[in-house]
Amino acid sequence: MTPTIVFPLMIGGLYAAGVYLLLDRSLTRVLLGFVLLGNATNLLLLSAGGVAGLAPILGYSDADEINDPLPQALILTAIVITFGVSAFVLAIIHRSWRLVREEVVGTDEEDRRVAARRGTDADELDPDELAPEDRIAGHADSLSEDVEELADDVDLPAGSGRR
Repeated sequence: MTPTIVFPLMIGGLYAAGVYLLLDRSLTRVLLGFVLLGNATNLLLLSAGGVAGLAPILGYSDADEINDPLPQALILTAIVITFGVSAFVLAIIHRSWRLVREEVVGTDEEDRRVAARRGTDADELDPDELAPEDRIAGHADSLSEDVEELADDVDLPAGSGRR
């Protein structure tokens, strides 16, 4: 293989491995996948910079021999963003470990229940036709029978208005 094909294959491999790790339920693998995606992006930006040139300082060399500083600035920005998001995900992993002693994201039963419902628009639903566990909290069936009719009227004594 020639050096011109190795670099794109390396970038593609890093992207593929990063996406594969991002799709896992383990937060540590998600972190490693994000780091791989950040490194692949840095290599992609580096390759977009073109051939190596001289330092982009005016007066140091001719304008034709100067390397483009924009990809270098974008790489530095990508490094900072990757570091910040990695620190955030690492904090989430630490918090998850401290709370539940595992760092694997479990399946939420509420999400499964919502996904199993039929695909109907909320405007088309009649609350009286829903199952009791799907009704909103303020629905009449969710109130206990010993509670009298709720009213928003309040008896105020005469003369208690603001002046």
